[in-house]
Parts: sequence; C-alpha cells; structure tokens
Amino acid sequence: MKMKRILLLLSVLAISAAYTFAQMANVTLTPERKLAFAQQLIAKYYVDRIDTTKVVEDAIIAMLKDLDPHSTYSNADETRELTEPLEGNFSGIGIRFQMDHDTLYVVESIAGGPSERVGIIPGDRILSCNDTVISGVKKSNADILKVLRGPRGTTALLKVLRKGSTEPLEFAVKRDDIPIYSVDATYMVNDSVGFISVARFAGTTAQEVNDAMKTLKSQGMKHLIIDLCDNGGGYLKSSTDIANNFLRKGDLIVYTDSPQNGSMRYEAIEDGKDLDGRVVVMVNQYSASASEILSGALQDNDRAVIVGRRTFGKGLVQRPFPFPDGSMIRLTVARYHTPSGRCIQKPYTDGDDDAYRNDIVNRYKSGELTSADSINLPDSLRYSTLRLNRPVYGGGGIMPDRFVPIDTTFYTDYYRDLVAKGVISNYSLRYVDEHRAALKKRFKTEKDFIDTFEVTPEIMQGLIDLGNSDGVEFKQEAYDTSRSYIEAILKGLIGRDLFEQSTYQKVLNPFNNIYNAAVEIITDPAKYDSYLKP
Repeated sequence: MKMKRILLLLSVLAISAAYTFAQMANVTLTPERKLAFAQQLIAKYYVDRIDTTKVVEDAIIAMLKDLDPHSTYSNADETRELTEPLEGNFSGIGIRFQMDHDTLYVVESIAGGPSERVGIIPGDRILSCNDTVISGVKKSNADILKVLRGPRGTTALLKVLRKGSTEPLEFAVKRDDIPIYSVDATYMVNDSVGFISVARFAGTTAQEVNDAMKTLKSQGMKHLIIDLCDNGGGYLKSSTDIANNFLRKGDLIVYTDSPQNGSMRYEAIEDGKDLDGRVVVMVNQYSASASEILSGALQDNDRAVIVGRRTFGKGLVQRPFPFPDGSMIRLTVARYHTPSGRCIQKPYTDGDDDAYRNDIVNRYKSGELTSADSINLPDSLRYSTLRLNRPVYGGGGIMPDRFVPIDTTFYTDYYRDLVAKGVISNYSLRYVDEHRAALKKRFKTEKDFIDTFEVTPEIMQGLIDLGNSDGVEFKQEAYDTSRSYIEAILKGLIGRDLFEQSTYQKVLNPFNNIYNAAVEIITDPAKYDSYLKP
C-alpha cells in the first residue's frame, strides 16, 4: 500500500512538472524568465530543504563574477559596512578602542561624544554591553561594533573596569551620531608648507579639507602637500569639489564614457580659492578611484606635481542599486577618463578576478615598484597635459611625475610577524595604559613629545618579551635591521594615544620616502617648476 502511494505521488509530480514544461513551451523564454523559472524549479522540486534567499544571492554573485572586477553584490550587513564610512557618521557610543587579546581597551573617548559625557576615559576596559559579554570571549572587531553601535537614542549599559578600582563601574551611554573623519592629519611641515592626509572620499571630505586648509592658512601656509597614499577612493563629488579648489571655472576635472549611458563631463563650477602656490600630491599603488580622479585632474591641468608610484587603476564607475531588504548591487556603468583623455582603468579580463587581485603582487615581481627603469610605456599610451603639453601616460592608473621606489630596507620577517600578531600596537597600548599619568605630566604639548620622547632600550625589551610570549621568536639580525622603524612606530602610536591622529604621521612621515620627495620638491621652487616643463 505504501509503495502504491509513493508511485502515485511520483506520478502527480511528474504530471505537474510536465504540465509546467508544456506551459513554458508556449512562452518565449527570455533570459530573465529562464532565470526566474530555474529558481522556481529549485524551490519546488529540489530533494532537500534549501535557503532560497542564499540560492538567489549566490546566483546574483555568480552572474556578476562574469563581469568586471568591481561589479559586486552585498547583503544588508555588508552594505551597511561599505556605506557607513562614506556617509560621514554612524550611531554609537563614541569611543576608539583596541583589542589586546580578549580585552577591550578604550583608547579615546571622542570629544563631546556620548561616552565622554558620562565619564568614560582612556584606559577603561569594557567588560560587557547590555547583556553581551565582551571581555574574555575573543570577539572580532566586527562583532564588537555590532554590540556597541545601535540606533540613535538607544542606551548601551556598560560595565567598565577602571585601573585602580576593585569593582566594575556601570555607565548608561545614550547612543548618538558619531562623525567619521576623512582627514587623518593636518599640520605645517615648515613655515610655509602645509600637509593634509586624506584617508577616503566621503560625504564630508570636501568640507573637512576646506576646514583644514583654513587652519593651515591661518598658520602661514602658502604651499600644500596632499597625501592620497593608500586612499581607496569613495564619492566622486568629494574629489571633484576638492579639485575645484585649485582650478579655474570651466577647467575639466574628469569625464565618464558609457555605451549605454553616454558621456558626462565634470568641470570646475567656479574659480578655485587656491589658484596660487605650489601643490604636490602623494600617491602609491593603493591610491584608487576618487584619488586617481583628483590626482589626474591636477596633473592634466598642470596644477600639481604627482609624487610616488603608479596608482591602482580603478577607473570603472559603479552605480548602486539597492534592494528593499538592505542588500545592494553595485554595477559598473561607465569608465572614468582624465582631462587629457587617459582611461584610468587598468586592463582586466572579464571573470578573471584572481589575476586582477594579483596585479599589485605582479607589479612588485616585475620590478615596477622598485625601479622606474622597469616601466616601459609605448608611445600609443602617451597623452599631453592641457596647458603645458607635458607628456603623461595612460595604460591604467596615474603615472607620477616623480617616481619613488618602495622602501624595503627595514622590512624583515620579524617585523612582519610583530605587526601581523598585533604585538607592536598591543605593547604601545599597554605602555600608555601603565604610564599615562606620568606621560601626560611630562609632555604638556605634542611638540614636547615629538622633540624629546625617546623609545628606550627598556621599552624595546618589553616589546621583545611580549613578542616572545605571543609566539614571535626574537631574531637579532632581523631586529637590528628593523629596529629604527619599529621604534618610530611605537613612538607614533604612543603619541597618537596621548594626543591625536596627526601625531602618528608627524613621527612616521620622515621615514616615508614619498613624503620626503614631496617635501624636497615643494620647498625648492626651481625643482618644482622643472617637473612642469613640457
């Protein structure tokens, strides 16, 4: 009897499927209908239970994989992580924290933020937030952020262990909008040269740069270094707004070209406020997208000297297509071109993402990052700048006017392992935590710290000991090679935690060959002008 029921069920399914296919035979099967029909078949007839949402998402990802390397799908959580840094703020408790093994240390309570208002101070250890234990459970930074962040106005009940206290303290922190800053550092290099480091191009970046320039001008700035090294891009408008500061009304900044959507030109809408003075832009192989738009616009309009290494070469324009569930497709819809006509995008093969991702490694292996002599560009890639008819080259990315090789003199496996295991950052955190009061008393200003603080042999021995306990075996020869740079990183991290983000770059920049070349060029008018000759 049971066998008869099974045979009857199979007959019904077969008839149903046959009927469905018979229906489809009378319908024109467009690619869209075919895809929907395949999903319906899987959902209705597949032998096991499946997550249909995941099946559909996997199908979207597979479709996009056959396109260019920058057309992507992100689920709701991934979309939020992608867009938050570019929106300029998020809702949270307003701290900068660092994990030391399984302990969350407060490095900074953001001035005027929710945590500072209730009395949370640097050095505090957060044990739990609401009902979620944080300390002692080895949570990832992403998991911790999910716990600490939340809608504006909601309350985070924190249990905090403070040095010197035997019992945890309790704080009720009302979450609020917390700004995400794009400008990492702003300071005067000398009496007339200012320095601005831009980490990303977000919604507030242009205003941040304008504010930074006002500050620097009040301190005597006449010439400017803009650091775009490692800046992976962001919003187009932010880069064009910044470019407009240095160009005249009507100057072309960038244009897009698309067979489907036509062309778009982006021009300076008014005379910039900074038409005089020397400008040097620092770039490297990780400067991408909006960074390349800004540096390409200033180079092609003969308004800046570009210093560093060939940029990443991301010249594909993505348009976001959000779904109601918070997920999103970012689809490539056009290509960026610099004012001289260069296509920023480096070559790629549809669907071969592995080769695309390995491009930087291949550049290193080919010698491009270490020697200008290894870069041989054909005349077919040669273009001319708009004012002075200087030669510039296409082929992907922005080729600098002054090439600076990557510096590997300090790099060793020992240094790499210290960084990879977080030993240097964790040791600096512990050092500041143990000596904060004494350091604050000794160094009243950032200048005092930069001029007089020394990383002593005792400090370095503490770092070596922590490395050994964390599985990084001490190697004398490698240590000697990397020592000066490790000392600089330690000093920069300690200074950053005592003062501000700019302190770190002030300490480390003298070890940066691109920075040193930028300073050399901008402080010598004749040398600067020599790069702007046809």
